[in-house]
Amino acid sequence: MDFFELTTSTIDINGAARRVVPPECGATVTLDGYARKYTKDKETGEVRETEYLEYEAYEPMALKEMEKLIERVKAEFEISNVGIVHRLGRLEIGETSVVISVASPHRRAAFAACEWLIKELKRTVPIWKKEVYRDGEQWIEGDAQPT
Repeated sequence: MDFFELTTSTIDINGAARRVVPPECGATVTLDGYARKYTKDKETGEVRETEYLEYEAYEPMALKEMEKLIERVKAEFEISNVGIVHRLGRLEIGETSVVISVASPHRRAAFAACEWLIKELKRTVPIWKKEVYRDGEQWIEGDAQPT
């Protein structure tokens, strides 16, 4: 069964992955995206130490866009089920920010669909990330490149 959610609670990665497993599938690919301590600025190359992250969303639109992504990925790839859970609020370093699970009869389609989903999620879903450093903070834009 497909699902998409926003939450301020800790994400149960294994639970999210198991929710998409139907008996006809042979593979589930799960992406666990989490807050990292060091970030390299794409323009300057400067590496900054992050203390924590904050995520905000326009929730009604974010959920609608997540639902559209699932419809699109199922039309483009030979997969069965998709689950997407994105965390909102403050996240400490190492905490999971997003989980994407894709179940498919064969692993190749599951890997490709999962990669496509994270790129499109960052590009199209109105969820914003703020990186907080010891000496400041910065809102980070998602990837703007189409896939």
